[in-house]
Amino acid sequence: MAHLRDPEKGCSWDLKQDFNSLIPYTIEEAYEVVDAIERNDLDDLCSELGDLLLQVVFHSQIAQEQNLFDFEQVAETITKKLINRHPHVFADVTYESAQAQQKAWDELKEQERKEKNKDSNNESVLSGVAINLPALIHCEKVQNKAANHGFDWPQTAPVFDKVLEELEEVKEAWNNNDQAHIQEEIGDLLLVTVNLARHLNVNPELALKQATQKFTRRFHYIEEQVSASSRQLKDCDLAELDAYWDEAKIKLKNPK
Repeated sequence: MAHLRDPEKGCSWDLKQDFNSLIPYTIEEAYEVVDAIERNDLDDLCSELGDLLLQVVFHSQIAQEQNLFDFEQVAETITKKLINRHPHVFADVTYESAQAQQKAWDELKEQERKEKNKDSNNESVLSGVAINLPALIHCEKVQNKAANHGFDWPQTAPVFDKVLEELEEVKEAWNNNDQAHIQEEIGDLLLVTVNLARHLNVNPELALKQATQKFTRRFHYIEEQVSASSRQLKDCDLAELDAYWDEAKIKLKNPK
């Protein structure tokens, strides 16, 4: 990478890059790692991990050129963090349960955050959550942070009630034909649905991804049936498409 960014002999594209320009590539490579894992393509996983590592090397090289830090410091930082967060492995600490271990982990992260922001006036417990995360992940992390500091329903049942309450408020906004209010209430409904997922120990990002994949499989089935009749989707009425959808639900049902 140092050779690629050599001002005289390097690659013009690599030389043009900076931290900001690499953001989309870093995100893309992380998602391609996830894709390889979900497809259980381990050869591709090896390749995609290399692509992701390239992004770490790329950012580190840019930082080194600016006398900020280098790759060795990146590796050293995560090593120190892992040792600090695992006293039950690297020291003589013993936890009574998995819950106690998780609580200690969160407390250690919180202490790290305070040390990092000791010269800042921002002392919010939510300040450690990256704002550029995908919306569902960001929402879940914010709620987890708040819950760890006591701001959460102690039981699951009231969360169901809150979901129904927010759904009614969406309907009310829709009846009033207030688009801005509709968007606001849809946001509230999504947020409390993420909260329900948390209480039911469901990863909302994964759940939505699986639901979308299920929808895609069923929709492909509809396309296949319509294509077999030498027609296009727009040639069919909704009742027929719904009938194909019901067929797909039966024929493509996950045996699990």
